[in-house]
Amino acid sequence: MMRFLFSLLLFVFASNVAQAASFDQTVWNGLLKKHVVSIRQGQATQVNYGGMAADRVQLKAYLNATSAVQITTFNSWKKPDQLAFLINTYNAWTVELILTQYPKLESIKDLGSLFESPWKKKFIPLLDETRSLDDIEHGLIRADRRYEEPRIHFAVNCASIGCPALRAEAYEGDRLSVQLDEATKSFLSDRTRNHLDGAALKLSPIFKWYRGDFERGWGGFKSLEHFLATYRQSLGLTETNVRWLNTGDMDIEFLDYDWRLNRV
Repeated sequence: MMRFLFSLLLFVFASNVAQAASFDQTVWNGLLKKHVVSIRQGQATQVNYGGMAADRVQLKAYLNATSAVQITTFNSWKKPDQLAFLINTYNAWTVELILTQYPKLESIKDLGSLFESPWKKKFIPLLDETRSLDDIEHGLIRADRRYEEPRIHFAVNCASIGCPALRAEAYEGDRLSVQLDEATKSFLSDRTRNHLDGAALKLSPIFKWYRGDFERGWGGFKSLEHFLATYRQSLGLTETNVRWLNTGDMDIEFLDYDWRLNRV
């Protein structure tokens, strides 16, 4: 009997530790489901910023909860839980930044100045420091030898039409890889941002800005061409196209980026 009770206590303790070893995304998940609208068969989304503004008390409560997480707690989580937390936090603080001036802006760039871009503003209390959006994306999410995940570029959202969709649900550590794969395929399937044009493959400039992330060996990808060939079905590439891509016989060109606000 004593052995059974001891085993039961161990199970309860382990369950409580497992629950504490991740961040509750319920509030953010609810806001996304309520205010993110899918368009083009899920290839892109629009955000009801007016609705987000009406629910700003909930958004701020969520942001305060992210700010309360200490670096020691964060470091105790599994890496997928850490990465999901950072992606959600980046996206939520981007929405909050838009709401500081909404509806009196046409682009997130309107929130910058001649001397400082909106991504360099240090206004985010996170993991025991005051950080900028750039600090989260480049200093944490893309940090060398930390997560090594190129598909994050289809998950972080910059509140712009040219950006990959803001997912209508929160990212979760236990299914993060599946969610990132879905986000990647959706973005690559969007012919307004990635498409064949004769003998040229025209891509979002995201692949130009972050080409190095697809060439570091992250996720087993050896080059940008290798990454694109892996997702050939989403891009609509034939086997011949892939062969040309791999032999360097297909030109890769980059489209313009649409910085207009991704609002409904």
